[in-house]
Amino acid sequence: MNAVTHTNIRAIDYLVIGHITRDMTPSGFRLGGTATFSSLTARAMDLSVGIITSCDAQTELENYEQIQVVNLPCEQNTTFENINSDQGRIQYLYNTALPLDPSSVPPVWKGTPIVHLGPVANEVDPSFIDCFQDSLIFITPQGWLRNADTDGMIHPKPWSLPNEILSKVTATVISNEDVQGDEDLISEMAFFSKILVVTENKLGARLYWNGDVRHFNAPQVTCIEDTGAGDIFAAAFFSRLAETKDPWASARFAVKLAASSVTRRYLDSIPTKEEIASALVEIIK
Repeated sequence: MNAVTHTNIRAIDYLVIGHITRDMTPSGFRLGGTATFSSLTARAMDLSVGIITSCDAQTELENYEQIQVVNLPCEQNTTFENINSDQGRIQYLYNTALPLDPSSVPPVWKGTPIVHLGPVANEVDPSFIDCFQDSLIFITPQGWLRNADTDGMIHPKPWSLPNEILSKVTATVISNEDVQGDEDLISEMAFFSKILVVTENKLGARLYWNGDVRHFNAPQVTCIEDTGAGDIFAAAFFSRLAETKDPWASARFAVKLAASSVTRRYLDSIPTKEEIASALVEIIK
């Protein structure tokens, strides 16, 4: 791994670890990935935010103003293409940036209160989980649950990580799509998880905690673009859970923000201050 020099790094509230991606769209390339949507959502919630990632020197990072980025420079960014079809979303992975491991963590960030591991292309070493002794560790493991074939087409792969990883982290968020709707796998993951959330697109989300499961309906909205909605949900849920310690209220809050996000495209989907305030008021009521 390339060496990373840490200069002018300040303590933060929320750390996202994963690749900032280059997403191919009909209107050109866009920045994406969990690192993008989750970090910008946490920043919108007035948290100080950092990212550990790998992207090339040409990546425009002006969208990450006020977010500290530790970057492992690479030749080419992790690049995805999403194609909608009658059978659902077809996804291709064309390039992959450098892998990430705990050697890239600045010392001052090892005490970060909220740590979010957000792999998109199997780039995040699971050993990060043991790197933060006093942090709340959250994961969105989609990038550990899929592989690309020789043509770049993404396919699901079996959960290959030991279930003890689920038991170590504070909470896990997956989508129904991540596990191809495999209810047996969801039940197994819920058994080993302290808190497991399964997002279900326009249907909302269900949350498993303390032997109970509850479903949270999403508000009915007109969907314009749902890229990043799951990452927005995750950051909203993790942030509120860290503050309130109430998984149920945190899920209701996150469902509302994720629903609002799909009414806009790409980075415009990041929650606004007004949406955050409205969701908080509705939860308090």
